[in-house]
Amino acid sequence: MKKLLDKIIEKHTLQKNLIIGIDGLGGAGKTTIVNSLKSQLSNSDYNTVILHIDDFIHPKNIRYNESKEEWYCYYNIQWRYDYLIKEILMAVKEGIEIDKEIEIYDKDNDIYTLEQIKISQGSIILLEGIFLQRKEIREYFDYVIYLDVPKEVRLNRVMNRDKYMGNSEEIKLKYERRYFPAEDKYIEEYSPIQNADYVLNYVREEEENIYML
Repeated sequence: MKKLLDKIIEKHTLQKNLIIGIDGLGGAGKTTIVNSLKSQLSNSDYNTVILHIDDFIHPKNIRYNESKEEWYCYYNIQWRYDYLIKEILMAVKEGIEIDKEIEIYDKDNDIYTLEQIKISQGSIILLEGIFLQRKEIREYFDYVIYLDVPKEVRLNRVMNRDKYMGNSEEIKLKYERRYFPAEDKYIEEYSPIQNADYVLNYVREEEENIYML
């Protein structure tokens, strides 16, 4: 991880915020990586803020449009890019300090709650999520990290993680119907491995999951 940390620090200056995108498909381990990065950057006295793209999605009545295929809804309707850009990313890129309440999606209750967010000058913002190299949002990142993890590994992870969807077969069917086709579309349109600034490649050694730097 040191090599990646050195690259992030190299791009950072105290006069400018730095927006880092941690991109990867479902079950790639984005949350784990972003938490590790925040911990290490904070230990080195860098003011670090984590954002999750899943906090900026439309409610169910919008993102589950029954007149369209599920994968299409996930890929094209799910995300509140405009809100995220207007309320946070644009200001951060312009060097404007943020200290205000923003709408965060509460998936358990399908509502938005207001949460205070503070981003001071010279911060490192770590935004993790899927599809971060799409044209709607890519220009706001100073650096994009992509987590390259095989589909079978990711599927095994989400089947253990996403129990709210049902049993293993129901989870698998949900991913095959909604998530995997959208991911394939993303790979086809944006070649995220080739276009990322840095790629973390998954390998398995002695039953331990690690990332090859």
